[in-house]
Amino acid sequence: MKKTIRDYDVNGKKVIIRVDFNVPIKEGVIQDDNRIVESLPTIRYAIENGAKVILMSHLGRVKEEADLAKNDLAPVAVRLQELLNKKVTFVDVTRGEKLENAVAMLQNGDVLLVQNTRYEDLDGKKESSNDAELGAYWASLGDIYINDAFGTAHRAHASNVGIASHLPNGVGFLIEKELNHLEKAIKDPERPFTVILGGAKVSDKIGVIENLVKVADHILIGGGMMFTFLKAQGYEVGKSLVDEENIEFCRNMLALYPDKIVLPVDCVCGKEMSESSPIRAALVSDIHEDEMGLDLSMKTFDLFKQYVTASKTIVWNGPIGAFEIEQFATGTKVLCQELAKLDATVILGGGDTASAAIQFGYKDKFSHISTGGGASLELLEGKDLPGISIISEK
Repeated sequence: MKKTIRDYDVNGKKVIIRVDFNVPIKEGVIQDDNRIVESLPTIRYAIENGAKVILMSHLGRVKEEADLAKNDLAPVAVRLQELLNKKVTFVDVTRGEKLENAVAMLQNGDVLLVQNTRYEDLDGKKESSNDAELGAYWASLGDIYINDAFGTAHRAHASNVGIASHLPNGVGFLIEKELNHLEKAIKDPERPFTVILGGAKVSDKIGVIENLVKVADHILIGGGMMFTFLKAQGYEVGKSLVDEENIEFCRNMLALYPDKIVLPVDCVCGKEMSESSPIRAALVSDIHEDEMGLDLSMKTFDLFKQYVTASKTIVWNGPIGAFEIEQFATGTKVLCQELAKLDATVILGGGDTASAAIQFGYKDKFSHISTGGGASLELLEGKDLPGISIISEK
């Protein structure tokens, strides 16, 4: 079990907290502050226990000078100040005298936010490549390091692995919550345990399928990836998305686990992925050559419902339809609705699955919605996450 912020006396200490403030910003306005809100319990704990709080986060990708302005963390500092109802000092640089002086001025309970860590990527990708000198420099600013950025825990960056290599360290409450839910679900689930997988390509989920098919009782397949499985069964799927390179993988999985992998029996078809496309429900054996499957339909909902209503643990990763377009969002909405009714542990992987659930009004209806798309995916694959592996054990 990893050490947490609770394992340290933070009073009077400079505590560097790596948070995930990688939020969508349009013309200087934050479109969704969920990741900021999720970081508040750890930040508030540090404040209430007398820490001098130094927050670090990335925002977007910085490859050229033009990326600096659009990935400035200044709007985040303003929103964080509103949420905390407390002054947040924003330092618009990532190193140097200005930052060092601001850190030196901190009093117990003060909060400082450092400029976007990926500003350091402009000169040789120092943040993203875990530059040793940069990690050591940032570590010199603090006494204790706490990682609470689950969204980047699958990356070895200077702001997580780099700093943690030099300081007493632990995780914050958000990562603790993520690990408690996700690790328990895949290592010690209450059964029956059902996994729902969607998204576009099989290639994105190969590791998840290989890992979870060994522990799940059933895996329900939806989204674009269903058509690669159907193709592997010999169905004609028209213009539907097919991951040609992984048809053989699907064929092998179906042969090895015929009673575990459950495929849709019908879908909503359209001539193109647009609001104006005529649509119809069709059995998977009746997809026309000029059509593509873009959502699940009623017979499949009834089939999937039999499995989820009997389950005690459900992990869902990947939308089951093209939910961004209203007429292909029904499947994802109906699945959210059905899962929200259950007396079961229901965990949603991050990324598009989380976005869809929150967009449709189900933010507080499940046991846990992960804040990290790539990180949750790698955890479901059974991989070690470098940003967490580096943290000391209790």
